[in-house]
Amino acid sequence: MRRFLVSLITITALGLPAFSQGETWNIDPAHTSAQFAVRHLMVSTVRGEFGKVDGAVNLDDQNPTKSSVEATIEVASINTRVAKRDDHLKSPDFFDVAKYPTITFKSKRIEAAGEGKFKVIGDLTLHGVTKEVVLNVEGSPKPLKDPSGNLRMGGVATTKLNRKDFGLIWNKALETGGVVVGDDVDITIDVELTRKPEAAEAGANTEVASAFTRKPLPIPTGSSK
Repeated sequence: MRRFLVSLITITALGLPAFSQGETWNIDPAHTSAQFAVRHLMVSTVRGEFGKVDGAVNLDDQNPTKSSVEATIEVASINTRVAKRDDHLKSPDFFDVAKYPTITFKSKRIEAAGEGKFKVIGDLTLHGVTKEVVLNVEGSPKPLKDPSGNLRMGGVATTKLNRKDFGLIWNKALETGGVVVGDDVDITIDVELTRKPEAAEAGANTEVASAFTRKPLPIPTGSSK
């Protein structure tokens, strides 16, 4: 299990210098989204996404479970394909974007959970409320180099939240029983990470240089006649 996560954060298989401990990979907002699904009128499921996700992952190749994750979602980037519904979700009835413009996640620990699977436990702050949540994560086996020469990795994280735990309590009862909006929300985060290979090379070169740094010997000089 550990060997799989190590393979996520090493590029030796690509014939490039290995990472030092705690290399930073940035979340690529153009290829990352946080999707959600919630029951509507007890008969169907409405799906949407937050299109603007930013943050970074610090990957420890010596001890992968000591890696860390921080991410920020812009709530105003919500999209359910219906403008009127999006406006309602941004209003004080739900997310109250004017008061709480972002959703943040900061990991506290990472645990192996099977071959290629991990549990990332951390604090999720949503609508002004912070709760510990568990993200079930599955990642790509190794980094790849894109056409521009940058290194990339991908993964998917899933979890389930009760929106009322975060103060999102708006609802309406139906005459026939049930409510307009369900309480449980399924979350799926598709994430792509990127970093420039020269950053890894620079780190390796710095270590080599420091290991061999020494004070130069004085050059003897003689008197000329």
